[in-house]
Amino acid sequence: MNIKERILDVLGNSNQPPMYIEQLMDLMDISPGEKVIFQSILDEMVKDGQVIQTKKKKYALPESLGYIIGRIQGNARGFGFLIPDDPKQEDIYISAENMNGAMHNDRVIARLLHRGTYGYPSNEGEVYKILERANKTLVGTFESNGNGRHGFVVPDDPRIGKDVFIPVFDRSQVKTGYKVVVEINKWPEYRRNPQGRIIEVLGHKDEAGTDVLSIIRQYKLPEKFLPKVEAAAAQIEQTVSEQDKSGRKDLRHMQTFTIDGADAKDFDDAVSLEIAEDGHFLLGVHIADVSHYVKEGTPLDEEALARGTSVYLVDRVITMLPPELSNGICSLNPDVDRLTLSVIMEIDEEGRVLDYQIYESVIRSKKRMIYEEVNRILEDEDEDLMAEYADFIADLKNMERLCRILHKRRMKRGSLDFDLNESKITLDARGKVTDVRLYNRGIGERMIEEFMLICNETIAQHVFWRNLPFMYRIHEEPDVEKMLEFNEFIHNFGYHLKGIGGRIHPKALQHLLEEIRGTREEAIINAVMLRSLQKARYSPENTGHFGLAAQHYCHFTSPIRRYPDLVNHRIIKDMLNERLNEKRIANLERLLPEMAQHCSEREILADEVEREVEDLKKAEFVLDKIGMEFDGIISGVTNYGLYVELENTVEGLVHISTMDDDYYVYYEKHYCLIGQRTGKVYRLGDLVSIRIVGVDMASRNIDFVLVD
Repeated sequence: MNIKERILDVLGNSNQPPMYIEQLMDLMDISPGEKVIFQSILDEMVKDGQVIQTKKKKYALPESLGYIIGRIQGNARGFGFLIPDDPKQEDIYISAENMNGAMHNDRVIARLLHRGTYGYPSNEGEVYKILERANKTLVGTFESNGNGRHGFVVPDDPRIGKDVFIPVFDRSQVKTGYKVVVEINKWPEYRRNPQGRIIEVLGHKDEAGTDVLSIIRQYKLPEKFLPKVEAAAAQIEQTVSEQDKSGRKDLRHMQTFTIDGADAKDFDDAVSLEIAEDGHFLLGVHIADVSHYVKEGTPLDEEALARGTSVYLVDRVITMLPPELSNGICSLNPDVDRLTLSVIMEIDEEGRVLDYQIYESVIRSKKRMIYEEVNRILEDEDEDLMAEYADFIADLKNMERLCRILHKRRMKRGSLDFDLNESKITLDARGKVTDVRLYNRGIGERMIEEFMLICNETIAQHVFWRNLPFMYRIHEEPDVEKMLEFNEFIHNFGYHLKGIGGRIHPKALQHLLEEIRGTREEAIINAVMLRSLQKARYSPENTGHFGLAAQHYCHFTSPIRRYPDLVNHRIIKDMLNERLNEKRIANLERLLPEMAQHCSEREILADEVEREVEDLKKAEFVLDKIGMEFDGIISGVTNYGLYVELENTVEGLVHISTMDDDYYVYYEKHYCLIGQRTGKVYRLGDLVSIRIVGVDMASRNIDFVLVD
């Protein structure tokens, strides 16, 4: 037990009141000569919030004095909620008067007041101490005062709740309406706004590209690579040397090819398929060997870990690796040699993997295929494309057959196959939206999806049975209470989950997905089901993947854009080359838990940024459509109105104040609004006609009204 653990152990004794440092030292047998060092440790623990120092200079654990540590979730109206570090504790309401200078996402110590006010939760508190500031820089829109001597920055994130006062600014660089990055140099106090200085001018809010750049800065995503990372990338040869190929399985004779979207630039997976004499499929999944170029502990590796994942935005990609790797030597471009990790699986007509081999290999992709073209070949038999792809038609048709076999087997075991509405947003050369439409996956996308799934499962199972450290992709079983609430929700549509009670099997959810397929309520039920499930994450512990009904699963097939895949490649290569000694295993066991948590957090952040940019571009798309009428489906019902999603995936709000033909009451359990005079009902999944009446680009909100 180290010194900090001993301090926590002593202070955690329920019989001990808050103690002076001398009392602590006496109990812990610390000599007077060690007081300076002991004091510095206590100061560090106070700074981290592990220990509280009272006004009388006594020390105690926060919880023993009624204090709770957590992060502030702000609100535009100035109040906030403390989200405790301990997930078992309830959120605490913090009034604007009791925020005491805290801002959204700050880590704080709060004191329970135990005096609930009407309309708020009974747990109410005040911020006692701010442990860590989260908003050292902010992004927002600048507004000058009338005489141009000073101004304010209105933060893009409404949860900040306060404008930032700018006492001095360069009038030649920034004017009202410009997006800026501001650095805070004075934190807010009671009735006083934070103060800061402008450190970057992004451009006028209406200029092309400024909108997306503002979101990138708001989430502090690194657009550029550090000089040392760029220097390391520049030194990597862009051709595969003979020395690099040495000792690898030469698979250049195989007919491998990539299938990706038309605008993809990084190709980290290629596939091949041969039919054995006994009719079995020999599926090859060949993944770029990024670990050959990105060595552990180097600047390239440190930067890749920090980023965790590539972020795919509508108008750009913020890559995990520099372009020399992501679009260059690691990308499986056609007609060039590339280093790969290949998994060759023998699969029978039932979709069972009978045998497999894992190789460090070298391949040469024969063609760069595009999803849309593969779909037109296999679904429409497009004559021109079939002529262009003549050498690959037999492979593609066999792949389609294998895809359907694998999918059938996956469905048989209970894997969930969501058919979620995805958007395809098209921009012009200036970055302005020209089209938003529903994107439908075809057989090409489904083939690659099935092949990557079976490869990831095979790799995870291979490592699991050897009892080696690994980074798994897990999806825990859903919370029973949430499933009961979901069951109550689908009852409104006439559906029911079978076998619900204790633990629920994914087959029950899969059966529901099959029932609703093709119905108007399909997208709504899919979305609510997803929100009722746990979120998949990375973990060194293999607890299985509920959504895939898989006992073993990992991410292995995208090392160019996901750091966990890169880590798993290293472990596989260490295993193949018998480098997993006791020291290496111990090191992995120490590093993987924190690494898995970090990568999970970076993935969540990337998803949030991608959604923000998508919502922004959808709002921009309907700016010139105000006054136009469309049909849509009710995608959400709240006490303040109806959310309606149009066929092209654009969503807007019909505020209840505009529904003036009756007085509507919200029935939460039935997800509906009911008119008290007419009895008219609006519920999830109903078809309605709307008119677009307004767009707020700052909040990305679109306003609809119902049309009779």
